[in-house]
Amino acid sequence: MTEHSEQTAPETEAAQQPSEQTIPEQTTPEADADARLEQILAETAQSQPAEPAAENGDSTPAAESGSADADGDADSSAKTADAGQEEDSPAQPGDGAAEGSKPESSTDDADEENSGSAKAFLGDVLDLIESVLTSVFVVMLVFTFLLCIANVEGASMEPTLKEDDRLLVSRFTHDYDPGDILIIRNDGGYMIDGQGEVYKGRGIEQDGSEKDIVKRLIAKSGQVVDLNTEEGSVYVDGKRLDESYTADPTTRDDGALNYPLTVPEGYVFVLGDHRSVSKDSRNPEVGLVPEKNIIGKVILRISPFSKFGTVE
Repeated sequence: MTEHSEQTAPETEAAQQPSEQTIPEQTTPEADADARLEQILAETAQSQPAEPAAENGDSTPAAESGSADADGDADSSAKTADAGQEEDSPAQPGDGAAEGSKPESSTDDADEENSGSAKAFLGDVLDLIESVLTSVFVVMLVFTFLLCIANVEGASMEPTLKEDDRLLVSRFTHDYDPGDILIIRNDGGYMIDGQGEVYKGRGIEQDGSEKDIVKRLIAKSGQVVDLNTEEGSVYVDGKRLDESYTADPTTRDDGALNYPLTVPEGYVFVLGDHRSVSKDSRNPEVGLVPEKNIIGKVILRISPFSKFGTVE
């Protein structure tokens, strides 16, 4: 019995030894490899979904990537992650490139702004020049065809007008009424001969040049004028004129015309308000005035300013 037990014990030990040797050969290396692979796959799976989730805000690609990592190769999944990073990373270099181009863009913007300012300034200058030229042209038209300025010389229109008064004259109307103050171009004295024909003599200027004069319209063509120098009155169509604007009575006659006088067609009869000194239709140097020689009607006294206003 004792011998049998001793022989059995070695067998038991022998049976146990292979079992101990088999465990290290079959279980330990495979377990280590599997554990290592699982660790690598777990680390890859944990690291890969984190970046797409942060960038894309979607957990589904992370799960799909994890399954692909589990089924596929760890190296290939790492490359995919790198490729994903490379695809996403150009946004940052792009941003860096944009930042790098900011100085050039700012320079271009500054150049464009300066160019725009120069163009705007040039446009303003051209607009100003155009406005000035237009204004000058309009003023020339107005003062050529519509209005003009006249200066008073002498005392023939006192007390209504005095020396150096400046007058605004309307040229756009040719409808004048008795009593209007007119600017007249004197180019000679127009008188009537024995046959009733009008002829032209020498004017106010000794050299025969033209001279502008200011007088009051007394009668138009077709009206009958008569002077009563004894009482100092003027009659038109048989009616005595109420001439409160005169400085003195009409007592002088220079012999240019015979009265009563019917004013011929196309002419007018004029007198100055200062009857004792005025050269007007009573004088051979003026006589009758052709309607074509009327420049215009006085509408305003513009100087001196203290007397600014209409004149009558």
